[in-house]
Amino acid sequence: MSWSTVSRLVSATPPKLDQSSTLYTSSSSLVSIVRISLSLSWKTGPSSTITYLSSSLASPTSKKQICRAAAEYRFPDPIPDFADAETEKFRTHLLNKLSKKDVYEDSVEEVVGICTEIFDTFLHTEYGGPGTLLVVPFIDMADTLNERGLPGGSQAARAAIKWAQNHVDKDWKEWTGDEN
Repeated sequence: MSWSTVSRLVSATPPKLDQSSTLYTSSSSLVSIVRISLSLSWKTGPSSTITYLSSSLASPTSKKQICRAAAEYRFPDPIPDFADAETEKFRTHLLNKLSKKDVYEDSVEEVVGICTEIFDTFLHTEYGGPGTLLVVPFIDMADTLNERGLPGGSQAARAAIKWAQNHVDKDWKEWTGDEN
């Protein structure tokens, strides 16, 4: 099977998530749609449907594949207990890291407090597992620190994002038991 194109399939009504695999084939065998249901790996996770549209317009052996999985996938909701635990790890790391720098002088606690508050808000409201770690909260950290006239805004945001990239997704997988 060759994959030549992947793009979004648009429909007038949103598809329903079904629990069975279904194969639809047109009478001319030029177009076939395969709908596959998936159950995601977390315990109470939703089901998702992937729809492939396959058509052989150029030759019988070449098939055009269009995947609509991205349009139908829903990330899980944030987990408050995970957010609390991860925020504490973040705060501890950032406090240790920034305390070693002379740039912050007496404002280390305030800088760490602002960064931690922004990170905590993000984890509680938007982070739903791997693929949802955004750069926006880290930009907000640098902007807020700079607006308040605190030293080292960009350095603190860089340390924060570096830690998050190395730990948050991995810790989520451990927390939820997802091995992928």
